[in-house]
Amino acid sequence: MTKILIVDDHAVVRTGLMMLLDANPHVEVIGEAAEGNEAIQKSLDLKPDVVLMDLSMPQGKDGLSATTELKKLMPETNILILTMHDDEEYLFRVIQAGASGYILKSAPHEELLNAIHCVASGSAYLYPSAIKTLMEEYLEKVKQGENFDTFDLLSDREKEVLTWVAKGYANKDIGEQLNISVKTVETHKSKLMEKLNLRTRPELVKYALKKGLLHFE
Repeated sequence: MTKILIVDDHAVVRTGLMMLLDANPHVEVIGEAAEGNEAIQKSLDLKPDVVLMDLSMPQGKDGLSATTELKKLMPETNILILTMHDDEEYLFRVIQAGASGYILKSAPHEELLNAIHCVASGSAYLYPSAIKTLMEEYLEKVKQGENFDTFDLLSDREKEVLTWVAKGYANKDIGEQLNISVKTVETHKSKLMEKLNLRTRPELVKYALKKGLLHFE
């Protein structure tokens, strides 16, 4: 059961989201907030698995500021930004603030539920056109000869899985260490290897050593 905190300055939107999510047996809405400061306090009190955060809230602290502060107070909190802004400027600012995902309010209900599942499991989620924007930004940097570290593309959970895999742990053992299923471990492992363009465990070990993720006595 994924516990959700809904943050939006419109009561009608909060009610609609609550009705949608409560209809799903795997999701439980444990609270709601109308602005950023209230969202931070309720997150500290309720410990949600996912904070569904509106980006634009004119009254009080906005979603971007609340995300930045909440990630400092609760680094493990998964924040999914729900917004009407399909704009690359907002996208990059949201990523820098530490959000785990970014989805448009116009997205189908099924996509929203999928996004919630992704960020709750420790993965990152971006809507398709946002991924295209990031890839174009990456390719432009490569074209201009800038140094781009693919390690930054990994989510925090993928970095954890990378470390355990490089240490030689089996998927089952990694799942026990991180309190996640073997299937989830396999998914993270597959995604991180794709992002890093690595294909074998020796390549992972070499990469982890290069990044200083492995320490030997």
